[in-house]
Amino acid sequence: MRNGDLSEFLPKLGFPLTNAQKRSVGEIASDMINAEVPMTRLLSGDVGSGKTAVCAAAMYIAAENGFQSALMAPTEILAVQHFESLSPLFEKLGFRVSLLTGSTAAAQKKSIKAALASGGTDIVIGTHALITPDTEFSRLGLVVTDEQHRFGVSQRARLGGAGEITPHVLVMSATPIPRTLSLILYGELSASMLDELPPGRQKTDTFVVDESYRGRLNSFIRKQVAGGGQVYIVCPAVEDASPDENGDLISFAPDGSAEMQFDRPPLKSAVGYCEKLKNEVFPDLSVGLVHGKMKGKDKADIMRRFSEGEIDILVSTTVIEVGVNVPNASLMIVENAERFGLAQLHQLRGRVGRGKRKAYCVLVSDAKGEAVKKRLSVMRSTSDGYKIAEYDLELRGPGDYFPSGNGAARQHGSFGITVADMGLLREAMSEAEKTVASDPSLSTPENRIAAGKMRSLFSADERAMQ
Repeated sequence: MRNGDLSEFLPKLGFPLTNAQKRSVGEIASDMINAEVPMTRLLSGDVGSGKTAVCAAAMYIAAENGFQSALMAPTEILAVQHFESLSPLFEKLGFRVSLLTGSTAAAQKKSIKAALASGGTDIVIGTHALITPDTEFSRLGLVVTDEQHRFGVSQRARLGGAGEITPHVLVMSATPIPRTLSLILYGELSASMLDELPPGRQKTDTFVVDESYRGRLNSFIRKQVAGGGQVYIVCPAVEDASPDENGDLISFAPDGSAEMQFDRPPLKSAVGYCEKLKNEVFPDLSVGLVHGKMKGKDKADIMRRFSEGEIDILVSTTVIEVGVNVPNASLMIVENAERFGLAQLHQLRGRVGRGKRKAYCVLVSDAKGEAVKKRLSVMRSTSDGYKIAEYDLELRGPGDYFPSGNGAARQHGSFGITVADMGLLREAMSEAEKTVASDPSLSTPENRIAAGKMRSLFSADERAMQ
């Protein structure tokens, strides 16, 4: 790619970029235009910091240089939201945008995939439907994965390998998962950080309480609704005695011990709790329910009614973790908070505080274990996604860097190393960069041992060398 001029793009946005956005756009443009190897960059910033606008700038650069872009979101709700916000922008700029999800009609899917293969579509936004074997691209130049902690390692890699050339890769998340953060520290991923929010955004106050606060919590819910706000209540299970719909609840202590096996309060189910709130606690308020087992059109209808203010309290599972933009929502309550990962809790907290109202997040847990208390205290003490991810990295380990013999690569877990000193790790990375700069082939006697270790590490999967 040679052209990084954004003079036509920026006025079409309709708002000025923050300094952090300008810096990030500059870093991405430099990677795409000047780098000798394809970009692999993480764009990190809290919800509302403007990641989508930065992503749009990257897609514009790709399109201006004759390349296609693919934006993969983890849920259909988020994919549609991106499509609705980005397609008008790019159509004004003369580029063709398509939406491809599991709900897309068969005939339309066939047409969209044909356009991707022939070059008739410049930008495609979608879900896992983008990584099916029959989805081919004419000239894929940029792959973007949004809320990337919801994708597996292999899923992200599959989209990156969907074209004949190696595309630039941009991953976006408000909370980098441990494997991603460890790759940054080891130099595989560069990082751009949106460390400032647009004017008007406020910090969401976070509290950790137990069941003894239930009466006061219900009074606070009523106060928020009376003041014109709306409330999310997230439960870990759909129905009583059912597992969570995503299969990603924590069932063991984060430090690997068995502590949580003996400290697991009963799960609160979305269906049962919604009925209780509707019939016993808030019979005078509008209480709605949404979860991943509902049909797509039913979920969309509930979210539309909540967005338009018809529903005061929305009981849900983590289906609302990403992609829901309701500026009027002012309170997030997470039941059985001990059963959620830090990345999930951070994302759920990001569902509120998106407008001008003061926002609150309440994490409810009756778990007594020290590991749980320590983990939840992190959420109370910081709203910095990087600090949360660093804690997660220290606690859980970085995960597998390369696929194992069966092609699997874990998101987290021990890699035979202990990450305890981030400063030392960064220092090691700096020394490695100096070594490669002075001896790119690692051919000097003192570097040959390191070269042999690297070849042995990569030989487990030859594709990693490509």
